[in-house]
Amino acid sequence: MVVVGGGGREHALCLSLNASARVDALHCVPGNAGTAQIATNHTLGMDIVGLVGLAVQLKADLVVVGPEAPLCDGLADACHEAGIPCFGPVAALAHLEGSKLHAKQTMEEAGVPTAAYQRLDAASDLDAALDAFAGDPWVVKRDVLAGGKGVVVTSDRGEAKAFIEASIKSDGFVLLEAFLPGEEASMLVVMDGTAYRTLPASQDHKRAYDGDEGPNTGGMGAYCPAPVVSASVHEKIVQRIVEPMHRHLARQDTPYRGVLFIGLMIDEHNDPYVVEFNVRFGDPECQVTLPLLKTDMYALLHGAATDGLGDVTLELHAGSAVTVVLASEGYPASPIKGRPLRGLDSLLEKTSYGQAWVNFAGVSTDENGQFIASGGRVLSCTALGADLSVTQQTSYELMNAISLEGGHFRTDIAHRAID
Repeated sequence: MVVVGGGGREHALCLSLNASARVDALHCVPGNAGTAQIATNHTLGMDIVGLVGLAVQLKADLVVVGPEAPLCDGLADACHEAGIPCFGPVAALAHLEGSKLHAKQTMEEAGVPTAAYQRLDAASDLDAALDAFAGDPWVVKRDVLAGGKGVVVTSDRGEAKAFIEASIKSDGFVLLEAFLPGEEASMLVVMDGTAYRTLPASQDHKRAYDGDEGPNTGGMGAYCPAPVVSASVHEKIVQRIVEPMHRHLARQDTPYRGVLFIGLMIDEHNDPYVVEFNVRFGDPECQVTLPLLKTDMYALLHGAATDGLGDVTLELHAGSAVTVVLASEGYPASPIKGRPLRGLDSLLEKTSYGQAWVNFAGVSTDENGQFIASGGRVLSCTALGADLSVTQQTSYELMNAISLEGGHFRTDIAHRAID
C-alpha cells in the first residue's frame, strides 16, 4: 500500500499501518527520515499521473492520501479510474477544504451550525462590512488552500481591512466571518457512502508560544481526548454536524470516502459550531488520535475506501495521548533549515508506539547520514498513558533529550485540560 505525504501526519499514519498484520509492504511518497525506517520512500513529487503510476506499478491495494492538495487536484479520482481503492475524497468533495465559500454553502444546505459571514469583493462596501462585525475580533478567510496561513483573526481594524483588500486583489473575493467565542476542539470522522465512525476529539495549540501567545502556526502540539467534548457535547456534534454532513456527502454522485476533519468551537452553552472543514487527518491531531485506536488501521481505512466501513467496529484504548512539536528557529515566518538534530540517533528505538516515541516531520539526513531539520515543524514527541499529567511529563522528558540550535517548543501543551 502507498501513503502520500511527507510530514508528521504521514509518519503517524505509517506507524499505525505498520502495526497491522494486513499490511505486507508499506510505501511512502515522498516520506521523511521517520517513514524511511518502516516504509520504502519514493522521491516523487505530487504529480497525479506519477503517483497513480507508482501505485499501479506496486500493485497497491490501497492509497492513503495525507495532504489536501493532491486530493483537490484529483488524486482520488485518478485512483478510482485505475481501479485502486483510495482513502481520500474525490476532487469535487475535497472542495470542502479547497474553498471556504463552498464549505459555508454546504453547511447552509445541510443545516450545520457555523458562523455568519459575508462574501466581499471589489464592489463591496468594506467599511460597512467591518461595522457589521464590529465588537469582536474580525475573522477574515481567504478562499484558497493557503497552508494554514489564509486566515487572520484580529482586533485591529486596519489590519483586517488591509488583509481583506490584499485578498480581494489576489483571489477576487474573501470571506469576513463573525467571531465565534468559546473553546476549540477537533474531531476526525472517518466516513464512506454507508457509515461513519467518530474518533476521539482532540485539542491542538495553534499559537507559537506558551499561554497561547504569538503568531498562528500549523500546530505546536495536541492532546486527546479533549474533555471540553463531554458526552453531551459529543451527542450534539453527532446530531447537529456529523449526521447531516454524512447524509449530504453520502448522496453525492461519488460518496465521501475518507476522513472529515471538523474544526469546532464549543460556546459557553456547550453548543458546537463548525469553524472549518479539512478533508484529511489534522497535523498534529493525527499523532494523538491514532495511537488511541485499538481497531486495525488498515481495516478502518480500506473499509472507508471501499464502502465497507459499516462492517468495521471502532474500538479504543483507554488513556490519553500528548504530542509536543519541536520547531526550527524562525518558525512560522522564516524557519532556518539544515541544522543538526542532536540526541535523535540514540532515540531511534523510540520511533514506534510505546510509552513515548518520536514522530518525524521535517527531518531528513545529510550526506553523512546525520539527522537534520528540513522543515519548520521538525518533529514531535508523543506519549501515551493513563494519566494526562504523567503523559504530558513523559512527552517533555523525551523532548528534552533532543536539541536543535535555535529550536523552540511550547511547555504548556494540554494545559487547558490539566488546569
